[in-house]
Amino acid sequence: MPALRDIKRKIEAVKKTEQITRAMNMVAAAKLRSAQAKMEGFRVYADKYKELMGRLSAVGGINVAQFPLLQRREQVNTIHLVLLTADRGLCGAFNANLINRAEKFIGATKGEGKNIFLTIIGRRGVSYFKRYYSELIKNTYQDIVGKIDYTFVSRFAQELVSSFLSREADEIAIIYTQFLSMVRQVPAVETLLPIGAEGVSEEASEVEYIYEPKAQEILKQILPKSINVRLYSYFLENEVSEHASRMRAMDNATSNCKEMVKELTLVFNKLRQANITKELMDIVGGAEALKG
Repeated sequence: MPALRDIKRKIEAVKKTEQITRAMNMVAAAKLRSAQAKMEGFRVYADKYKELMGRLSAVGGINVAQFPLLQRREQVNTIHLVLLTADRGLCGAFNANLINRAEKFIGATKGEGKNIFLTIIGRRGVSYFKRYYSELIKNTYQDIVGKIDYTFVSRFAQELVSSFLSREADEIAIIYTQFLSMVRQVPAVETLLPIGAEGVSEEASEVEYIYEPKAQEILKQILPKSINVRLYSYFLENEVSEHASRMRAMDNATSNCKEMVKELTLVFNKLRQANITKELMDIVGGAEALKG
């Protein structure tokens, strides 16, 4: 009987866990819908911004030497890496994949004889890199994931631009999770500065535009803002990927709980049946002994 009580307690515990994982799944789904709507809405603006950048960059007479944010350094000695992670766990391999990608990037950079320092966003990433790479950390941001707005991104982007223009870093890269679908999110590395082909649209426009003021003056104004736009896009995409990963992880956990309850119930029933059979055999044996 003690064994039956233990199994029954396990079944109740697993059922309670199932209720928790189901609730977390529902919360993640609600947050995912909200974050996805925000991401898709901003993507329209970001695509148009890239298109405008492409048009302006294609205008004849643009002197790249006048735009430091476009200039690639002849020798890249120092890289500033920005890593986006989550503040919370229970989202599958989301944080582990980002951390692994960052470690590979750090290893490759050091292997080339270059220096690297880090800005880490998200409690999970901060906790890990403080333990193993504390000497590389420049800045950290915690407990802000999901609360990040365009104002914060603008200030953060200005810090990165200052780091690049002051030659503290020759290149600034970012690692985030790219949202491909509900079942597929992969860590991606992008170069933020200097601004390259990934920062402008590759679609050539057949329409000729007249720019007032000159295209060069407009480009001077919108180049710094293009960093804000790209950075905010990466933050939004990373947040959507986190919620999708958590939703999938909680869905898998709920399914595992259901399967475990079935298995434990089967064991419980078999053990109870064995106990009943044993008791019946004892009764029959006692009756036979009395007859004899």
